[in-house]
Amino acid sequence: MKQVQLISRSPAETRAAAARLGARLASGDLVALMGELGAGKTEFVRGLALGLGAPADAVASPSFALVHHYQGRLDLMHLDLYRLEEITPEFLPDLEDYLSGPQVTAVEWAERLGNLLPPEYLEVTLIITGEAERQLTFTGHGPRGEKLISYVRENPADGPAPTPEPNP
Repeated sequence: MKQVQLISRSPAETRAAAARLGARLASGDLVALMGELGAGKTEFVRGLALGLGAPADAVASPSFALVHHYQGRLDLMHLDLYRLEEITPEFLPDLEDYLSGPQVTAVEWAERLGNLLPPEYLEVTLIITGEAERQLTFTGHGPRGEKLISYVRENPADGPAPTPEPNP
């Protein structure tokens, strides 16, 4: 597994790093977000939405609905598993569609998926290191996850915006 770390000094930098990644996401990509409450997971999803051409200001934590859908260059499904102590059979059929469908999926509290995570995804762990500062660790799982890591490495938050990934 390949790994890259970035330091974000503000929510705006977190959004910018995520937007650069979002511009490179392709159909079927999964971004698994991990970190404690207040670490910036939803802020990161706002950046992904920007990079996918969806309105970032529409992004909110889907804690009560569990899933929000945003339309952009590709559909973005935003799941928040915080309220789920376990993945129940009633929720599982829809979850499999989100994890393997043609959209881009961002999952907050993805560690709760355990072995349900597919073999290819990008893990993003956000750690609070100061009042507004966060350490973002990107870990690529599988060939696609590792390719996404290369985009993060080539396009840090203060670098030029990348060209969008073609929709396969």
